[in-house]
Amino acid sequence: MKDLEKIKYWLFDLDNTLYSGQTKVFDQVDKKMSFFISKKLDVSLEKAKKIQKEYFHKYSTTLSGMIKHHKIDADEFLEFVHDVDLSFLKQDKDLENEISKIEGKKIIFTNGSKAHAENVTKKIGIDRLFDGVFDIVESNFIPKPSMQAYKKLIQKYKIEPQYCILVEDIARNLKPAHELGMKTVWIKNDEPWAAEFSGENFINYRTENLTNFLKEFNELRKN
Repeated sequence: MKDLEKIKYWLFDLDNTLYSGQTKVFDQVDKKMSFFISKKLDVSLEKAKKIQKEYFHKYSTTLSGMIKHHKIDADEFLEFVHDVDLSFLKQDKDLENEISKIEGKKIIFTNGSKAHAENVTKKIGIDRLFDGVFDIVESNFIPKPSMQAYKKLIQKYKIEPQYCILVEDIARNLKPAHELGMKTVWIKNDEPWAAEFSGENFINYRTENLTNFLKEFNELRKN
C-alpha cells in the first residue's frame, strides 16, 4: 500500500460498497425497476425483468435503456426505484471511524441518485464525511463505466487522477479509472454482473471488506 501514500482524492461507489451487498438493499431496487417497467410498458413482470436485464447489460444501467428506447421521465424512475426500506441498515461506527481518518477529498460516485446516496449514508451514519455526491443526474444520465462520466466528475471536483483512488464492487467500472491513472480497489463478490474476469489487469487492490481495507491503509499511513 506504499503506492497510496500520495492519494488526495477518494471516490467511493455507493451500493454494495459503502454497505455490504449481503444486506440485499439493491435487491429491493432491482424488484422496483421490474415493477416500474411492467407498469410503464404494460408488460408482464417476467417480460419486464428481461427488458431490465437486457438494458443493464447493453447500456450499463436499466435507466439508460429506458431513456433511449421509451423516453421515460428519469426523475420519476429514480424516485420510484430508490424508495426502498432501509430500516434494517445499521450505523457502522467502524466504517465511520476509518473514513473519518482519511485525508483529502471524499466523493461518492454512483449510478444511482443523490437522494438514495443521502438516505443510505445517513442510515449508516457516514453522511457528514463526504465532500460531494456525483450521481447519474450530474453525469447527464451517462453511467459508469462510460469514460465521459469519469471525466465529468474529474472536471467538477478538479481531481488529479494520478492522486485518486476508486473503490467499487463492479469490476468493469474500475477500468476507465485505471486508464485515467487512478488506483483501483475492487470489493470482491460473486455477482455475475459485478465479478472480475481472468486476465484483467486494471485492479490494484481486492478486498472483501471496505472497513478492513481502510483500517490497513490508515495503520500504514500512521506509521
